[in-house]
Amino acid sequence: MRESLDIETRLARLEARHEISELVTRYAIACDERDLDLLASLFTKDAVFDTPNGSMRAETREGISAMFEQVLAVRGPGFHWTHDHIIRFTGDDRAAGTIFGHAETTPNGNHSLAALKYEDEYRIEDGAWRIAHRAIRFFYYVPAAEYPGALTQTDRVVLGAKRVDADIPEPLPSYAGFEARRNAARSR
Repeated sequence: MRESLDIETRLARLEARHEISELVTRYAIACDERDLDLLASLFTKDAVFDTPNGSMRAETREGISAMFEQVLAVRGPGFHWTHDHIIRFTGDDRAAGTIFGHAETTPNGNHSLAALKYEDEYRIEDGAWRIAHRAIRFFYYVPAAEYPGALTQTDRVVLGAKRVDADIPEPLPSYAGFEARRNAARSR
């Protein structure tokens, strides 16, 4: 059921949606243009950034900036696209978001392709919407030459010389349940 809100709250949330969407776009710009000052400004002072596969984890604005300084030093040129963005308000100054995206990067000079989903928490700090928590879940992150056929493997996230299982969709309960029902039906 849809929440009943007064007109001022509805207008404030529309404005907030726009600000949060721009925040997400500024993140992509900061990464692609190596603007670490801009990147740091997008996070709350106590922010957390992580990945389920453990390849990236940092706490605090300064920690996130330091982590990205190391990550971007080996990435080479890159380009990020953000696609669909769902925003759910959890209070007047808090929201959660899901963003789907793609990236082309060149880690250690190797052209790579990625499909990903960001799970975010946003909060107003010092009068601006900022990212309080960001988790990246990878569908794939592979060298471009390996893209054909990559989607048929579960270990389709390449981290240097190491391969790890993708974060989505196989671990999701809905996906696993669907596959279990499908496999049970096939074996009948």
